[in-house]
Amino acid sequence: MEILSSLLSGLKAVCAAFPDPRKGRSGNIAMADFGLSAFAMFFMQSASFLSFQRKLEKGQGRSNCQTLFGIEKIPSDNYIRDMLDAADPALLAPCFAETERLLREPPLREAFGRLGGRTLVALDGTEYFCSQRIACPHCLTRKRSNGKTESYHAMLAATVVAPGHSKVIPLAPEFIAKQDGAEKQDCERNAVKRWLGKHAARLKPLRPVYLGDDLFACQSVATTVLESGDDFIFTCKESSHKALYDFIDGAELARHEVRVRKGKTRETHRYRFVDKVPLRDGKDAVEVNWIGFEILDAKGVTKYRTALVTSLPVTKADVEEIVACGRARWKIENESFNVLKNNGYELEHNFGHGETFLAMTLAALNMLAFAWHTALDLMEPPWRRAREAAETRKGFFADLASLTTFVVFPGWPDLLQALATFTLPPGLLATPKIE
Repeated sequence: MEILSSLLSGLKAVCAAFPDPRKGRSGNIAMADFGLSAFAMFFMQSASFLSFQRKLEKGQGRSNCQTLFGIEKIPSDNYIRDMLDAADPALLAPCFAETERLLREPPLREAFGRLGGRTLVALDGTEYFCSQRIACPHCLTRKRSNGKTESYHAMLAATVVAPGHSKVIPLAPEFIAKQDGAEKQDCERNAVKRWLGKHAARLKPLRPVYLGDDLFACQSVATTVLESGDDFIFTCKESSHKALYDFIDGAELARHEVRVRKGKTRETHRYRFVDKVPLRDGKDAVEVNWIGFEILDAKGVTKYRTALVTSLPVTKADVEEIVACGRARWKIENESFNVLKNNGYELEHNFGHGETFLAMTLAALNMLAFAWHTALDLMEPPWRRAREAAETRKGFFADLASLTTFVVFPGWPDLLQALATFTLPPGLLATPKIE
């Protein structure tokens, strides 16, 4: 379990550097314990994990918080919220950077490498908190039809995806929040430009290709990506790109057609593409390569249609892969946001809102747990064996919660071995006293 141990050690060091709002008073709980306690709840996929560990600690003098996560003392839930409110989620950047380093390792490069070893990073915004009663300085606001003002939090997520692969890895999010000195509310386009400014240079070894919906197929975002030396594949709707489609109407398009068999049915995949078309009106318009894609059924009826713009060169030899990669942006919705909100991570649940950074920091810790889970699934053999033994993801985390509720494990190897073999080590068979 070298990977998990290293990741937890890095997180502990980061959490230890969180600002301490106790103003010089030497508290009996270290700052690292507050961050690790919050993270442990997300990592174990159990809102009750900390409460059960407090009972184990009371009965046995130690708990899995100590042996698995290195937490010396378990704070109360309210104490965690109070102490983490001042911690800017940007402080977690080194932990996400370590995840990026893992993406350069052979197992993850093999899993996610496409287009000749490049890494696809899907960009999209999502909300994760909404209330008409609770608000903080970083909340966005909107008026509802009932006249009430609604406060909400949103983020620009960046997620490593790949066509043909069911797993994804979230990278550091950029929170969509009112910026200092700005009169207007923040938006996804501004957030993606900030995100690229903070992270694009560090991601160079991954040779990223950025994916996004029609919102990002604009001059400012395309220019930002190109200036960083990277490439993009963005959805491009006719309704929002009149100048581009007017140009295409008079252009000669290259064509490519492929017949695909799916079970007993046949489909035709039809591609049209043209180089160097202007993304908008004006002499300074970014030139892009446009691809139209259609799927026709056996009777020749169009069942799916989309269009993309890309900075990548397009030929008949690679147009199929470029379109497959561009369409993989949907994985940020299905395999990322859907999992984060509906499959254990409960991203939209209000774990704590706070008055400054709390809501954002908890969301970032939640996404970090998701990223680590995927990396461990693909890189850590003991973790993978335990996951395979449980058959389903839900079953694995249910077993994880059950075992750690009643037994204190000396470390992750013993816990994962128990999960993989459905047996407890002899020294752990004694039933602990739980009050």
